[in-house]
Amino acid sequence: MRQDGAVTAEMTEQLRARATAWLDDDPDPADRQELAALLDTGPAGTVELADRFAGPLSFGTAGLRGPLRAGPNGMNRAVVRAAAAGLVRWLAARDAAGPIVIGYDARHRSHEFAVETARVATGAGRRALLLPGPLPTPVLAYAVRELDAAAGVMVTASHNPPQDNGYKVYLGAALGGPGGAGAQLVSPADAAIEATIREVGPLTEVPLGEPGEVLGDDLLQRYLDAAVAVVDPDAPRALTVAYTPLHGVGGAVAAEAFRRAGFDAPAVVAEQAEPDPDFPTVAFPNPEEPGAIDLAVALGASTGADLVIANDPDADRCAVAVPDPARGAGPDDPAGWRMLRGDEVGVLLADHLMRRATPGVYATTIVSSSLLRALAEARGVRYAETLTGFKWIVRAGSVPEPSLERPRSPLADARREAPGPVTDTDLAFGYEEALGYAVAPRLVRDKDGITAALLVAELAATLRAQGRTLVDRLDELAAEFGRYATDQLSVRVTDLADIGAMMSRLRAAPPDTLLDHKITVDDLLPDADVLRLSADGLRVVVRPSGTEPKLKAYLEVVVAADADPAPELTRLRAEISTALGLISPGGPTG
Repeated sequence: MRQDGAVTAEMTEQLRARATAWLDDDPDPADRQELAALLDTGPAGTVELADRFAGPLSFGTAGLRGPLRAGPNGMNRAVVRAAAAGLVRWLAARDAAGPIVIGYDARHRSHEFAVETARVATGAGRRALLLPGPLPTPVLAYAVRELDAAAGVMVTASHNPPQDNGYKVYLGAALGGPGGAGAQLVSPADAAIEATIREVGPLTEVPLGEPGEVLGDDLLQRYLDAAVAVVDPDAPRALTVAYTPLHGVGGAVAAEAFRRAGFDAPAVVAEQAEPDPDFPTVAFPNPEEPGAIDLAVALGASTGADLVIANDPDADRCAVAVPDPARGAGPDDPAGWRMLRGDEVGVLLADHLMRRATPGVYATTIVSSSLLRALAEARGVRYAETLTGFKWIVRAGSVPEPSLERPRSPLADARREAPGPVTDTDLAFGYEEALGYAVAPRLVRDKDGITAALLVAELAATLRAQGRTLVDRLDELAAEFGRYATDQLSVRVTDLADIGAMMSRLRAAPPDTLLDHKITVDDLLPDADVLRLSADGLRVVVRPSGTEPKLKAYLEVVVAADADPAPELTRLRAEISTALGLISPGGPTG
């Protein structure tokens, strides 16, 4: 399409020719029928065709993610076959020994895509091992290490809308690099695999073999046995929990984990207990979204629960809600509950592990709360700060990625490595503000919502035995360090160019002050498209989202323990909105 959005006759013919060529090579009859029907609509289907052929899905957050539809800019069997062929060829070119282990969730077409991947792998002469059913992403991440696989593939779109699916790639010990055995792939491997995918050629010529070997249930049992080991066997267990898997695959695994760990079975939201790829009770199956855990909170209030735990649909994230006396309502009223921010849960878990004398590096990202740094310094433990994403967090403590080794990088001073040799077991704990926690990185080199839920329950039960709550512990940390309050400003766009324009505007004319404090500006280019604005007691990190058409600004203020941070956060939000050009100086915040 032209810049003005118009489609010329010549462009239409070129587009139809590309679509016809794709259709002729597409291995899936239903996808071919879908694309043929779109071609038959004539000019009315041109805009849709242009979107589907705007470009191929690219490797982003450790793989592919997009809407389920025919064409290169969607998730379908043709795209999966090409991705699998590129991956196995890339592994072969590097003499990576071992099988590919493949997991999948309960989304539409997930099992189909997993089997397609297996057939491509076996057709290339490599063993393919499929998990024994729809299971959480952390089980796949565990399996890559446990089975000494060359690589792992997880077919999931995590907490995306129901019309999406995705394809995450994990690398084994041989190619994962220091700290990366069983972790999501990172640069430059992602770009190299993507280049190999582009060289695959006609899909009809990709050799296909048998649909792989389905693993026995013993793998899941080994994961569960290892997962419950994160809980201190001597810690209290008296606790009432309400739980939801949000229509995902975490329900049965979480329930069994709680049973084996010695906790009472959680009360489960009946309407959300079973996997359902349509996610019928939520507008968006992400526990961070407003309303997503309302049913769980209502269940917690009606059952007298001590806390509510929610996993996202592939159970790699963990959300926590608690009764909060500051809400002015009792614990039997949903209005008296609040969901803890990821930064709050992250610091609670880190503090708990430090108190248990768990050795190693405590890591988070540049957009998470800076309270973890203060906590690590006060407790005398190692701290590391990484770019966003668990693919970087789990490598903290090992050899830094080359792009972050340059002395000029603003991240260089934040990475505090241990003297002498390091190993991939040096990470003690990692978290990101988006509800992701690695509480047992020797078990799963990724975020894991099951083990995180167990450790949250242990902490809550321990505090309950002392007549205290998670909110009480947060108040105690605030009394020691000040109250670190975080929030987000998220700007969704329809034109991705708007994100670049806002980042350019902020780089060209950053504010001199925020909240009347003179600020320091750190530009993380070329390491990352991130701007960090900071002063004593406040920080703002601005970056484009890696998975959605959004610009995100992460806000943090530090106030006295007895102060209300809300006015400061509101004012900071308005000042950043002005700096980004979203509102005029003195105008409404919207």
